[in-house]
Amino acid sequence: MKMLLNGVWTDAEDGATIQVVNSATQEKIDTVPQATRADVERAIDAAQEGKKIWAATPVHERCRILYRCADAIDARREELARSLSTEMGKIIREARGEIRVCAQIFRGFAEAAAHQYGKTLTDYQIGTEKDILFTRHEPLGVVACISPFNYPVELASQKIAAALAAGNAVIVKPATDNPLTLMTIIGLCVAEGVPGSVLQVITGRGGTVGDVLALSPRINAISLTGSTEVGLAVAQKAMGTLKRVFMELGGNDPFIVLEDADLEKSVQAAVSGRLQNAGQTCCSPKRFIVHESLHDAFVQGLQEAFKQVKQGSPLEDDTEYGCLISPRAAQEVERQVRLTVEQGAALVCGGHAYNATYFEPTILDHVTLDMDAARDLEIFGPVFPILTFKTDEEAVAIANATQYGLQGGVMTRSMERAMRVAAGLQCGGVVINASGNYRHLEQPFGGWKMSGLGREGVSVTLSEMSQEKTYILKNVL
Repeated sequence: MKMLLNGVWTDAEDGATIQVVNSATQEKIDTVPQATRADVERAIDAAQEGKKIWAATPVHERCRILYRCADAIDARREELARSLSTEMGKIIREARGEIRVCAQIFRGFAEAAAHQYGKTLTDYQIGTEKDILFTRHEPLGVVACISPFNYPVELASQKIAAALAAGNAVIVKPATDNPLTLMTIIGLCVAEGVPGSVLQVITGRGGTVGDVLALSPRINAISLTGSTEVGLAVAQKAMGTLKRVFMELGGNDPFIVLEDADLEKSVQAAVSGRLQNAGQTCCSPKRFIVHESLHDAFVQGLQEAFKQVKQGSPLEDDTEYGCLISPRAAQEVERQVRLTVEQGAALVCGGHAYNATYFEPTILDHVTLDMDAARDLEIFGPVFPILTFKTDEEAVAIANATQYGLQGGVMTRSMERAMRVAAGLQCGGVVINASGNYRHLEQPFGGWKMSGLGREGVSVTLSEMSQEKTYILKNVL
């Protein structure tokens, strides 16, 4: 598959390619261009014209095109879902949901753009009685969208649809491991009326494509979802030109089970939250902080629940648990498990990769705060580190003992306790009586501390993707 630059499907300047494989079988699916720096500059050149065209396009016309994009995505939902499942290992049921949400996001931002209002300011300041001041939202210019492998369609859509709805030109850099479905969707959007200079997709290594985008003074904003390490590197480069930077980064999210919680529901929430997408979700629960009185029953409940989970081909409708994105990812999770055991944790079950990219659901018991997994080690796989506590205050302290602060979950029968614990958690969102693995497309999603900058969602992103300009009519009354 070729990348889409200025409306033309094209190869890299030097013809270099990157192979894309089926995550579950490791069979080759296709190749994509490995863009050069010159290719990235070509995309930026085209975007300079694109931003003028799109900013001059009336809001009603932009919205009409975005609605058409959503309809085109919906019309090919099954095809796109199977493509996503194949290139990523996401089970087909979850892939269908991701494509459906993608179309909803396009519609949501179109509707939000149609009702994005400015302000009229008062004459509260003495001497301004004859002036009229009002504000308008205007585009930033060119927005670079860097998307991750774990939700390559949904998370890219949050960026692309918002930037387009606000009137910006967009350059998309998809994840290297699984770019194909997103590239197809971008092709659909261009076919439905988004000008080729307004929406482009460029494939390649982050060290080349990402660096050029971050350093270029002709890029006005970067929206990135990825690891904290990558986010820091991109942000440091971007600050040289003071471009806007929106970052949704890593997490080591707590799942707190208070002693009055419903044990069965707690186990169910833990398993569904952690095993979704094979554990490759930024806001999935990654530290299970369980009251000491429930510890034994909770661990036993997890083991019993694992036996009921059907593992298999991601493309089979009855599969409940798929594979990781790559052998490299599976090996890294195995290394992290081994490190935690070396630091003193007990391996209750699992702990090993198999069939290259699959990983056994794993319980690490007796985890303590001096272990990396209890603090800043984000394990991106189906691993359940178990910590215990005696008091609510201790649970909150354990939960906050990390550089991250994305989301969290609290299990309890008492809404008063739930709200008190939630108020004490240092994170961007807290889910009561479920895990933190939750995202509403309208939600101002994002983290505290090293989990990111800014918020993303239909309710907030248009403002971040636009500039508020004040028009001052002096002495007109």
